[in-house]
Amino acid sequence: MTWGNMGTLTVRPDDRERLIEILTRPKPELAECGCLVYEVGRNEDYPDRVYVLEVWVSPEAHRDSLGRPGVLAAMREALPLLSGDMISLKFDIAGSPLDL
Repeated sequence: MTWGNMGTLTVRPDDRERLIEILTRPKPELAECGCLVYEVGRNEDYPDRVYVLEVWVSPEAHRDSLGRPGVLAAMREALPLLSGDMISLKFDIAGSPLDL
């Protein structure tokens, strides 16, 4: 069974594009850990938010990724841009109409 996490990160004024650049920088170690999907988005109605959607082979794979050097470096770089307001919704994936 796959596992998902979707959430929002609220950024300090004018830091959204910088955060998006950090989050979308290539990190091959994510796939090596078991990340199947990692998408970053924006909504112009909410200029202080960044949206993240992740799909992993397991919650353990996600947890293990947080200790990888490239991921840790990105988190250290991104944290100062955040205002502190974050929403994270974690869930077991039940299925998809796209499964073949």
